[in-house]
Amino acid sequence: MAEKKKVVVCIEDEPEMIDLVRLILGRKGFDLVGAVGGREGLETVRRLKPDLVLLDLMMPDMDGWELYQQMKADDALKNIPVIVVTAKAQSIDKVLGLHIAKVDDYVTKPFGPQELLQSVNKVLGLQT
Repeated sequence: MAEKKKVVVCIEDEPEMIDLVRLILGRKGFDLVGAVGGREGLETVRRLKPDLVLLDLMMPDMDGWELYQQMKADDALKNIPVIVVTAKAQSIDKVLGLHIAKVDDYVTKPFGPQELLQSVNKVLGLQT
């Protein structure tokens, strides 16, 4: 029996970025579901309960931190690993400064396919 595909939700306000992530992860057998913006993202995570969430911080309707806090406050979602994907270098400081948040990893945009895959595999405990 084939192993079930890992479901990854990419929450991002740029559809092109979702397409790029889908291309990178799809080649490695992941099932990527894109959600544009924080509200749609939270709804998608609640519906699918994915294996992993890739989360952009800078989004217009609900920022990534707010979404992350809502996930961690929800017993059904709090154990889903989250990788923050952010374009802002200063957001890294914010991530480190918010170590209480305990995100599982972060990737800085622009990123290479290998960098993203390594982070996803590490967080999911998969062999590369």
